[in-house]
Amino acid sequence: MTPFLSSVVLAAALLSAPSQSRTLFKYERVQLTREYVASLPAEEAELFAFGDDVFTEAAVNTTAPRCRYGPEDGKWPSDKAWTKLATKLSSSTALIKTVPQSSVCYGATKNDAKCQDLTTNWTNSYTHIDDPTEILSPIYQGLTCIPPTIYDTVNCTIGGYPAYVIKATNVLDLQLGINFARNDGVRLVIKNTGHDFSGKSTGYGSLSLWTHGLKDILFIDSYADEPSYKGPAIKAGAGVQAFELYKAANDHGVVVVAGEGQTVGVMGGYIQGGGHSPLSSMYGMAADNVLSFELITPIGEFITANSVTNSDLFWALRGGGGGSFGVVTSVTVKAYKDLPITTASWTLDSTKIGKDKVYAAAKAFIDNSPKYADDGATYSYWNLIPSVDGKGVTFIMQPFFAPNKTAAQTTALLATFQSKLTSLNIPFSPKVTEYKGFYAAWQAEFPLEPQSDVQTAFGSRLFPRSNFASETGRNVTFQVFKDTVEAGQVIIGFTMAPTLARGGNADNAVNPAWRSAVIHAITGRRWNLPSTKSAILSARSSFTNGTMQKWRDITPGSGSYLNEADRLEPNWQQSFWGDKYTKLLQVKSDWDPKTLFWAVNSVGSEGWVVESVDGLPNENGRLCKVNGTSVAAKAELAKAKTLRAF
Repeated sequence: MTPFLSSVVLAAALLSAPSQSRTLFKYERVQLTREYVASLPAEEAELFAFGDDVFTEAAVNTTAPRCRYGPEDGKWPSDKAWTKLATKLSSSTALIKTVPQSSVCYGATKNDAKCQDLTTNWTNSYTHIDDPTEILSPIYQGLTCIPPTIYDTVNCTIGGYPAYVIKATNVLDLQLGINFARNDGVRLVIKNTGHDFSGKSTGYGSLSLWTHGLKDILFIDSYADEPSYKGPAIKAGAGVQAFELYKAANDHGVVVVAGEGQTVGVMGGYIQGGGHSPLSSMYGMAADNVLSFELITPIGEFITANSVTNSDLFWALRGGGGGSFGVVTSVTVKAYKDLPITTASWTLDSTKIGKDKVYAAAKAFIDNSPKYADDGATYSYWNLIPSVDGKGVTFIMQPFFAPNKTAAQTTALLATFQSKLTSLNIPFSPKVTEYKGFYAAWQAEFPLEPQSDVQTAFGSRLFPRSNFASETGRNVTFQVFKDTVEAGQVIIGFTMAPTLARGGNADNAVNPAWRSAVIHAITGRRWNLPSTKSAILSARSSFTNGTMQKWRDITPGSGSYLNEADRLEPNWQQSFWGDKYTKLLQVKSDWDPKTLFWAVNSVGSEGWVVESVDGLPNENGRLCKVNGTSVAAKAELAKAKTLRAF
C-alpha cells in the first residue's frame, strides 16, 4: 500500500461499501471516499474530487475545452500532477507511461531477438493481451509502432496509444483515474484485452484504465433475484477472460453464456455489447443472463446496477455497449447445469470436389439455418474462404456445436444436409464427436482466431429468418454471399437464434435484430501494403458502400453486431440498437451528461470526433467536439425526453 493511505484511511475505504446485501470482491471494498478527498490540500482535492463535489467547481480547468487535452497542449496535466496521481494509487508501479510493445524493434531499445519473437507471434492474441496498451485491431492505433517486416514504419511513435495507463488492482485506482481525467480534461479510455474491431479501447493522449488484473471469480450456489431468478450464478471480475471463466464454471459443474473466442474479456465490452455465444440458441445472448453489475459512474461513485437498484442503468449496460456508461468492475451472471455436447466438423475444398460443388454444399447448409438454430438449438461456426488466386473456395465447419445432443441426434439434425449432398454427388464424412461436458468441447473444437491485422477493415450483418422463408429469399441471400467470396473476401458465419423466448431476462438494450436473426456474418476488405491514404480510403469506401451495402440491401430493417462492426457503418444508431437507441441516449444523458466516457459509434458519441492526424479512421488524434451536437442526436434526445414525460 502506498504511503499516502494510512491505516485509518484504509479502514474507512474498506468499510465504505454500502451495507446492502451484495457480495463485493476484496478489491471492490477498497474505495476512494469523499472524506479522504476532503482531507487533502486544496490543490490535490481539485485533482481527485468526485464529479458532484464542491471542489470541482473550483478546479483549474472549469471551462469545457473544445478538445480533450493532449500532451502538446498547454493545459495538459503537469508532471507534478501525474506524480500526485501515481502516489495516490495502490501500487508504486500502477501508473504506467506508455512504451509500445514493438519499440523493441526500433531505436535505443532495439532488441533483434525480441523483435523477431514478437513478429513471429504477431497474430496470436496471447502475444498482446497481457500488455497494458496493445489492442487487437492496431489499425485504429494508427500503426505508428509495428514490427517493420509486418508494416513498413521507419520509427516508433506513440500515435493513438494512451499516454498513461493505470494498472488497476481495486476500485480506488479506477476512481482516482476517473476523477483525475474528468477534472483535468484528459481523454479517458477503458481496456481489458483490447478485443475490439473498432479501436474503442485506445486513444491519443488518453488515460487508460486497465482492468485486466481484476480476475476474481466467485461461484454462488443459490442466487435469489426476486422475482425473476433463483439458481446458481457466477460473479466475475472485469479482467476475466473466456478461458478463465469457462474453467471456473467447469470446476463447479456449471456452464455460463460467454464467447467462443478464447481470450475475449467477458465482462467488459463483450457482455455489455450483447455477446453471442455457443449457447445462445439455448440461453440467449450473454447480456440476457446478467443479474447484476458493480461499476463506477462518471462522477466517480461506486454503485450496483440490477433489476431493483439503478434499473435504468442496468437496462442500458445489458447491450448498450462497453465504455459508455461507467467502468464495470464485476458482473454476476446466471449459471446452468453442465450438459453434454456433440460437435460435427468438416472441410469441403474445391481442389478436391470442384468449385461449384463447394458452393452447392455451402448453400444447402445455409438454406437450412433456421432449422439448425431453432430445432437443434445449435451454434454453427463456418467459413467460406476464397483461394489466394481466386480460382477456388473452401467451406469449413469448425464446428457445428450441438448442446445436449447425442451423436445420433446430431447426425439426424444434419440428415437433410447429408441427403442433399448425396444427391449432388458430393462426398461428405463429417467428424462427429461426443463430449461429456461443455468445457472439453469448447477447448477442443474452437480455433484460436488470428488477430492484429494491419490491412483489413471488417464489418458484420445480422441475417433474419425471413431471408430463408422462401426459395427466392434463400437464393438472393446466398448469391450475395457468393459474390462476396468471388470478390476475394472471406466470410465468417455464425448460425444461431438468440430469440426472446430463450433469453429469459431479455428486457434490455440488446439490438432487437438479434431476436429474429439466424446468421451473424462477418467479412472484411483488405488493401495492399504499402498503400496511400487515398487508396485506403477508397478501399474502405468500396467495402462500406459496396459489399456491406449489398448485405444491408437484402436485410432491410435488420442490423449489425456492434462489437464486430464496420467502423464506418452508416446509420449506426439504428444498425446497432434499432428502436432502443432513443432510450439509451436518455440514460446516457442522465448518467454522463458531459460525455466523460466516449468511444467511436457508442451511445451519445455524435457530438465528438477524433481529428485523426493522417485523415484515416483511427484514434491517432485529439478527441474534439464537433460544431454543436449532431442534429440526429438532438432529435433523438428530444424524442426521449418527450417519451419520458409520459
